[in-house]
Amino acid sequence: MKCREDNANDDETSCRGVCAKPQKRRYNAWHRLAPKIRYKLFMIASDKITYLDNNATTAIDPAVLEASRPFLEKYFANPSSGYRFAAQVRDAIEQAREQVAALLACEPGEIVFTSCGTESNNTAFHSALETRPECKHIVTTAVEHSAVRKPAQELERHGYEVTVIGVDKSGRLSLRAIADAIQPDTALVSVMWANNETGVIFPIEEIAEIARDKNVPFHTDAVQAAGKIPIKLRELHLQFLSISGHKLHAPKGVGALYVNRRSRFHPFLLGGSHENNRRAGTENAASIVALGKAAEVALLKLSEEQTRVRNLRDRFEKALLEKIPNARVNGAGAPRLANTSSIMFDEIESEAALMMLDQENICCSAGSACRTGSLQASHVLSAMGLVNEQARGSLRFSFGRFNDEKDIDRAIEIVPRVIGKLRALSPTVVR
Repeated sequence: MKCREDNANDDETSCRGVCAKPQKRRYNAWHRLAPKIRYKLFMIASDKITYLDNNATTAIDPAVLEASRPFLEKYFANPSSGYRFAAQVRDAIEQAREQVAALLACEPGEIVFTSCGTESNNTAFHSALETRPECKHIVTTAVEHSAVRKPAQELERHGYEVTVIGVDKSGRLSLRAIADAIQPDTALVSVMWANNETGVIFPIEEIAEIARDKNVPFHTDAVQAAGKIPIKLRELHLQFLSISGHKLHAPKGVGALYVNRRSRFHPFLLGGSHENNRRAGTENAASIVALGKAAEVALLKLSEEQTRVRNLRDRFEKALLEKIPNARVNGAGAPRLANTSSIMFDEIESEAALMMLDQENICCSAGSACRTGSLQASHVLSAMGLVNEQARGSLRFSFGRFNDEKDIDRAIEIVPRVIGKLRALSPTVVR
C-alpha cells in the first residue's frame, strides 16, 4: 500500500500522513520518548475515551478501590509480623483468599497469591517439571498467550520435547489430538480456558478428564475466563489454574494460582515462608485485598457478563458486518466469551486502523496487548488459517462492565468510517 504524501519515499520515517502501511520506526520513536514527555504531550481524561479493550486491562471497580485503600493508607503492617496490627492485615489477606476461592469454587487453601498471570503460569510449569523430573515432554496449543508459549519455547531450547496442538478455522481444538499427543513422559498439559484474542472457549472439562485418565498434570491459563464464565474447580480434575487481577477490575500487579490440594507442588520463588511456603515474598496486601473484592463483585455480576455485555457485543458485531463489506468475525463458529469480538477487515492494516481510531479516542487492539508494536501477524489468527494480510487486517474489540449503549453507538459510527478511509488508500481495493 502506497503513501499518498507528496514527499513520501522509501524511508518510512518521512511519512507524515496516516498510511495503510505500518510505520514501525515512527511507532517505536514515539514509544522511545521519555515517559514524562509523553505524559505532557498527550493526556486524555478517561471520560473522553471509548474504551473497548477490556481484554488488555480493565478499569478498577470503585468498590475494589475502596476496599484496598485502607491497606495503602492505614493498615500498612507486614502481614508476617507478630503483633495485632499485622494480624489485621493477615486476616484481610485470608478473607481475600476466601473470596477468590468462592469465584473459582475451590478451597481457600488452594489459592496462592502471585504478582500476575504470567508468574502464575510460570509457577505452574516450574512445579510440574520439578515434581516430575524424569518427564521431558509438554503438550500445549498453537494459540496460547506468550506467558505460556515463551516458557514452552524456552524448555524446548533446553532439550524438552514440546507438542503444539493446532486449531481449526474457527479456533477450536481437537480433543482427539490432545489425547493422542500425551506420552508416558509428558510432564504437563497446558491449555488456556479462553483465548485472549478471539474469545474462543476451549472444552476444559473434557481436557481435564483426558489428562486425568492418562495421569498427567493439567494447567489452564484462565486469565481471560475468570469472572466472565462460571468456573467450578471442585467438579474438575486439574492441578493448576492461573488468573490475573487486572483482567477483572482489580489493579495490575496481582494474580493468583490455584493449586489442587492433592497435587505435589514446588515453589517458583524461594525465600521466606509466605503463602504457606508456596510463594516467597512479602504479600502485596492492598492489591490482594483488591483482588479478593474484585472476585466477589465478579461472582455477583457473572450473569450480567453473560447477558448485558453479550448484547452490547452482538449489537456491535451485527452493525459492523452490515455496514462494512468483506468483514467477518474470527472464531464465529465456536463458543466465545460474551465480551470479545475479533473482526477481520479486507484491504486494511490493523496498525493504521489503530492509529486512526486512537485519534478518535477509541481504544481497541490488533490482538494481545503484549504484542503491541510487533509487525508480525497474530500467531492466534495465523493458527486459524488466516493468511498474513487477513491476520494483519484484524482488530479486537473487548467489552466490559463499564461499557454502555453510548459506547456502542459511537463505535458503530466511527469504525466503519475509519475502515472506509483506509480502504480508499489501498490500491488493491475493489470499488
